[in-house]
Formats: sequence, structure tokens, C-alpha cells
Amino acid sequence: MFFRKPSPTQPLNSLPCTTKSQSFSKSKETHNIIIHQWVKFTLFITLCLFLLYFMYPTTITTTTNTTNTTTTTTTTCDGSTPSFYIYNLPPRFNLDLLKNCENLNIYTNMCPYVKNNGLGQPLSKTSWYTTHQFLAEMIFHARLENHVCRTWDPNQAILFYIPFYGGLHASSMFREANHTLRDSLAVDLVDHVQSLPWWNRHNGKDHFVSLGRTAWDFMRSSSGSDFGANILLNLPPVKNMSVLTVERQPWEGENQNGIPYPSYFHPKTKEEMLTWQNKMRQNDRSFLFSFIGGKRKGLGKAKIRDELVKQCNESSLCKLVDCGGENSKCHQPMEVLSVMMQSRFCLQAPGDSFTRRSTFDSILAGCIPVFFSPHTAYTQYHWYLPKKKNMYSVYIEEGGVGEKSNMIEEVLMGIKGVEVEKMREVVIGLIPRVSYAHPNGSDVGFNDAVDVALQGLSKLVRENIEIAEI
Repeated sequence: MFFRKPSPTQPLNSLPCTTKSQSFSKSKETHNIIIHQWVKFTLFITLCLFLLYFMYPTTITTTTNTTNTTTTTTTTCDGSTPSFYIYNLPPRFNLDLLKNCENLNIYTNMCPYVKNNGLGQPLSKTSWYTTHQFLAEMIFHARLENHVCRTWDPNQAILFYIPFYGGLHASSMFREANHTLRDSLAVDLVDHVQSLPWWNRHNGKDHFVSLGRTAWDFMRSSSGSDFGANILLNLPPVKNMSVLTVERQPWEGENQNGIPYPSYFHPKTKEEMLTWQNKMRQNDRSFLFSFIGGKRKGLGKAKIRDELVKQCNESSLCKLVDCGGENSKCHQPMEVLSVMMQSRFCLQAPGDSFTRRSTFDSILAGCIPVFFSPHTAYTQYHWYLPKKKNMYSVYIEEGGVGEKSNMIEEVLMGIKGVEVEKMREVVIGLIPRVSYAHPNGSDVGFNDAVDVALQGLSKLVRENIEIAEI
């Protein structure tokens, strides 16, 4: 959409200039009468405005329309998002963990990433950060702290948020051989929350926690191999709560709900979001498809990656960014997004687990995701993605990928251009709801990933409470 440049107007709060040739023929007495009447009129108008201000509190609503995108801004909690109460937990469950940030992850020094409420270090572009994929729990907490629907009165709350940095704690304890020590903070948390008076209102069914790591990291099994998980999600009281996690357990996660991995863009206003969406519509996409990733040894569900690397390498229509080497560009946000922004389709293969942050990077870049497992997205993010999978994505059965050396290229080339355009428009329309807005904004003008989760939780909690009361 193009807008015609408006013609210049007089600045506000300024009067038109008068030249020396202008003069007044009024007498001094007439001039004084006019001034006196003008003062009375001004005082009258001021009094009226003053009364109107206090009789009708201001709630400003603006609506902005773009192609298939409508954004509404209100300065108050409008009822579509539920009111929620944030527990003031002892700091050992969240902020005190950050004091040991260099040891929060056995592979990475997390100190640079926990800066700015979990957004990480700022990039050169406004509202862009080097956000770590496993810090949704910190960003979620910070976003809720300033949210317009937060209530300080638990009597008014529909939901109760438990701000536990469980993912950071779990990753710091992966190598702890003593299970009692590994599980101790999770057990302490549950004991503490159960001691609070509001737990008993619905036996925890209106409580929720957000976790920045996959559900597997909190579901240690006595029968399976021990890779460092704790037992948080196995505890009976937690099964009464709603759990938000970047990857739910597809078969046993009845109370688990998938939330997006955080990408790098955290806009403060709807204008920033609309500008980015329009940029993605106008991008020239010279690659049919791309794959950003590396091979995974010893992981059955990641075997598909070998075939993706091979087919992408052999196709002149594919761009491969290999994440296997030490000098890989895969950890450079703008390099990753640049490739996706030039691609029509982005291959999303399982890795260490079923899901990957790259799915949400590709949506941010307006690139149609191509999935090879239903558990990479379809069984995970039902609050965020359309039910009709072919509206926004392509699914290729993993077993059929290796049947032909150019299987992927052939499937993607078979999709008509008009269909590709429709799918891309749906993907671009998803960008606001899978993005985490900047935590400093109380009302950013669009429903972001946190708003969508709150709305989904509200419906879910009401249903669970109604069932429990039957």
C-alpha cells in the first residue's frame, strides 16, 4: 500500500504570520472589548474541557488496516485478555539464579543472554536482540510485569502466574548425579505454592508456569536414560496446573501447552510490527528453499538432516547454511534471517528434540516452513498456528524424502505461484502472535505471544474448573 505525501500544513500551536502592510482601523476601546470577550470565552472553554476530562476518562482506540492485517490498540485491559496475579516468589526461584549466570548452562555462558530481561544484547537495529532460544520464561515474566491486564488484587484474578525460572535451573543441574539435589528446587517450589491461600481456591487449576526449555527436561523417567532431567512436571500438584513450554510432550503432556521459541525481534509499537510485515511482503526471494542446520550423529529423529543437507547441496535452487563448523554463521541472527528472507520455503527438520527455534525465525522472515515430523509444530502450538496446516506450511513425510535425489525440490516446484503467495501472506500474518513484544511496553497495540497464551489459558482454565465442579 502506498500513501501520497501530504501537503505542508501550519505547525500546531502557531499563528499565521502577518506582514507589515497589514493594519488595524479599530479604535483602542473596541480593541479592549474584543480582548475582554476573548478572555471570557477562553476561560469558558477551559472549564468545559476540565469537566469533560474528569467526567469521561480517556480510553483511546485506534485501528490500523493493512493487507489482511488489523491491529487494535487500547489503553485498558479490554476483557479479551484475562486479569492475572503474579506471585511474589522468594528470589531463589528466579532472580537469585541469575547471580550465577555463567553456570546456568553447561555449554554456554548465559550472562550476556540474561541481560535486558532475557532479550540479550541489543543488535544494531532498534528492537532487535541476540535472544537465546531457551529464555522464553524470563521474557514472559518481564512482559507480564508491565502488562495492562495484571492485577495487584488476587480477588480479581482469573489466572495466577508462578514466575519460576525452571529452565535455567534445570540446565544448570544437568550434570548433577544426585537426583535429590537435582530435584530439590522444583520440590521446594511446589511445597511453597501449595502453602499459599489462593492455591486452594481451585486446587491449582487456575495457576500456570512458563518454562523456557522443552518438557523432556522436567520429566525424568525411571525407565529411560538419564540425560539430566528433573521431575517438576511429574509432580501431582503440577499436573493440576497449566504448563507453558517451548515443546510439549506429545503423548503425556495433557496439561502442557506449546509457546513459541523467542526470536530476535521485540517491537515496542504496532508501527514497528506493521513496517516489518510490509517489508517481508516486498522482499525479493531468489531461492526456492533453504536449510539452516547441521547433521546430528546418533539421533534417530534427526537422521532426516543428512538427506536435507545432501539434497540442498545438489540443488541450484537451494541455499544451505551448514551449522556444523566452528565458524558457522548460524549464531549470527541477521545472517540467519537474511537467508530466510531470500527464500520462499524454509526446511524445518527435528534436531536434539522435535521442535526448533528456526520455525519461528522462518515465520518472522515470511518464509513458508516445510516440516518432516508432525511434532515439530502441528502437535505443539495449537494456540498460535492455523488448524489447516496447508494454509501456512508444507508437510513431507520423512520416509519419502530419500526416495528420489531431488524429492524436496520436486515437491516445492509443484506448488503454483498463486498458492505460494497465499501461504506467504498467512505466514506474515502470523508474525505478531508468535513474537514477544518488548517487555517495557504495557500495551504495544497487537496481540503478541504472551497475549495469545493468556487468552488460551483463560478458556482452558474455565473449562477445567467447570469440569471439576460437575
